[in-house]
Amino acid sequence: MSNKLEEARKIINEVDARMAELFIQRMRAAELVYEYKSEFGLPILDQKREDAVVEKNSALVNDDVLKEYYIDYLKHLMSISRAYQHRMQNGLKVAYSGVEGAFAHIAAGRIFPQGNRVSYGDFKAAYDSVLKGESDVAVLPIENSYAGEVGQTIDLIFSGNLFINGIYELEIHQNLLGVPGATVEDIKKVTSHPQALSQCHDYIEMRGFATEEANNTALAAKTVADANDKSLGAIASVETAEIYGLKVIEANVNKSGENTTRFAVLSKVKANSSALTNTVLMFTVKHEAGSLANAIAIIGKYGYNMTALRSRPMKKHSWQYYFYVEIDGTLDTENGAKMIEELNEVCDRLKVAGTFASHTEI
Repeated sequence: MSNKLEEARKIINEVDARMAELFIQRMRAAELVYEYKSEFGLPILDQKREDAVVEKNSALVNDDVLKEYYIDYLKHLMSISRAYQHRMQNGLKVAYSGVEGAFAHIAAGRIFPQGNRVSYGDFKAAYDSVLKGESDVAVLPIENSYAGEVGQTIDLIFSGNLFINGIYELEIHQNLLGVPGATVEDIKKVTSHPQALSQCHDYIEMRGFATEEANNTALAAKTVADANDKSLGAIASVETAEIYGLKVIEANVNKSGENTTRFAVLSKVKANSSALTNTVLMFTVKHEAGSLANAIAIIGKYGYNMTALRSRPMKKHSWQYYFYVEIDGTLDTENGAKMIEELNEVCDRLKVAGTFASHTEI
């Protein structure tokens, strides 16, 4: 029985390797099709042509049961081809959580200047859009130097199937914005996200402003623009001021100059680039004395330096935690392979969540 299974797996591996080569050839042909359609202004979807392809190619399969599956396969393959052509037409689709002008919107634009940014209502919706194929990548915050980790994003990475292919640092500068013609003496009340109000607490107190909380900084700026009231100001970014037609009354009003948010780029495919020099590991350890210490010791044993270690509660298991670790170096070495092998012995669950380049500022 085992010989049959081994033989079947050998055949599948050989066929899959050939199919990968043929898939690349087919997608290169799809590029030529797109170029032709683009040149002559033709739509990407040509339903008649797709129906003809299905009819012609399915006739090559004589087994009636397998033919049904082959028709589904062809339709899915052509759907992938269309998605690829749409990507060439519209650029990379970059999901982010928030509205135009929010810091996630700004980060996504700086990381992917030619990308097509798509707004989602929350982190999970942006994350899921990549899983569903609606977006190519998601740009989500994972940590703020002032407020700490963004637990919801970390949880999505731990429980989901997307990989980190980059972590980028965006320095946050908060500014006092107002309608054109307003001065600092006109402002009586400021609105912004609670975190931004907290970051600018000293400045707000010095000026004697009343405060009003908003869902995010960009919506605060929109509120000020819509109100067209000189006495109302917003705490937000310069980019947000430009979007909503506001003026920067006073710049850099956050009390700490070291206010940086780290954004992770997440995709279905694990990146393989020499430019990515650091690795993210996520794991749970067995409920035994010293198990976390053992895991940490194994990482150090193979020459990897930990640059971050955080614990997060597991939602479905009270008083149980998983750990998020960033290390210098990648795992495509003999030491990396040995380290993972030993970690698997002390960890209940181990996930290589992705790679990134250290301290990449945008």
